[in-house]
Amino acid sequence: MGIFAEIKEDFSNAYKNDPALNSKIDFLFNYPGVWAVAWYRIAHKLYKLNFKRTARIIMGLNQILTNIDIHPAAVIGKRVFIDHGFGVVIGETAIIEDDVLIYQGVTLGGVSLTHGKRHPTVRQGAVIGAGAKVLGNIVIGEHAKIGANSVVVKEVPDCSTAVGIPAHIIEKGRCKDPFMHNMLPDINKEMFEYLLKRVAILEHILMKENKDLLDQDLELEHIYESFIKSMKN
Repeated sequence: MGIFAEIKEDFSNAYKNDPALNSKIDFLFNYPGVWAVAWYRIAHKLYKLNFKRTARIIMGLNQILTNIDIHPAAVIGKRVFIDHGFGVVIGETAIIEDDVLIYQGVTLGGVSLTHGKRHPTVRQGAVIGAGAKVLGNIVIGEHAKIGANSVVVKEVPDCSTAVGIPAHIIEKGRCKDPFMHNMLPDINKEMFEYLLKRVAILEHILMKENKDLLDQDLELEHIYESFIKSMKN
């Protein structure tokens, strides 16, 4: 497939991925992610032909216009859709396979200053949620899903969902389900709830077996309240 055929396919793919796209005017002014990929395809072709400076200039201008930073040496497959797109960063050695969906604020970045492969590989059909940071030479598996604002520093298997900072795998073996941000669990909230319940149980056991501890705890509470009142005064 030629470069202009790929760009035409990218344009058509936008209509498939976003029900809010209703007109060519909308497409022209409100879809920076699609235009960024289109300019990338031209710059990438020039980069491979060793017109590296020209390619970098094109992507620099693209960054000014779209607020999306894509290195022309990165490898981006067919029908990759960057939704909204603002703040997306795709590093030099990143590889993105076909049919990947990327939301705004995503970074595919490196954690090493050495030459060679130092950016992520995102396999076919993966979804990277808004604000997610995928860092280092790791692989995001086919149809994997990365939750919004997650920080991924380890590989994610095929058909898995990863969320959190750092990201943890919370679900495996589900490839075709839609990416529902509101259905992802808040693992930090769940952990805090667990710890609070655990502390309450331990306190109950201690107080039940040691009445002296209860008296000391109440005394500490009074001291703390007095301290707070004195600070306010």
